[in-house]
Amino acid sequence: QVQLVESGGGLVQAGGSLRLSCAASGRTFRLYRMGWFRRAPGQEREYLAAVTWSGGRTSYADSVKGRFTISRDIIKNTVYLQMNSLKPEDTAVYYCAADRSGGRWQDWGQGTQVTVSS
Repeated sequence: QVQLVESGGGLVQAGGSLRLSCAASGRTFRLYRMGWFRRAPGQEREYLAAVTWSGGRTSYADSVKGRFTISRDIIKNTVYLQMNSLKPEDTAVYYCAADRSGGRWQDWGQGTQVTVSS
């Protein structure tokens, strides 16, 4: 199992930026990829971005492509989500997740709140 702890959320005005961090611990040697998701009030959980742990290949949801950037630091066992040009509709709880097998998201953080004011 991998333990995940997110940080970096907060309140920001529309057009602003935030960088979220997710520190991984535990069986990190088994990481295949890590990702970011979010859930807005009353909505389904939404996939945002993912990065493979060894190769650093990234993928993005269309809703955030060009505004959000995922990256990872394999020395620090940390994945980041740089969020630019934030919009009020980006308001949500943001979660990071770990995939240890290349098939599904198995471990989840507790989430960090991001609120974008208009």
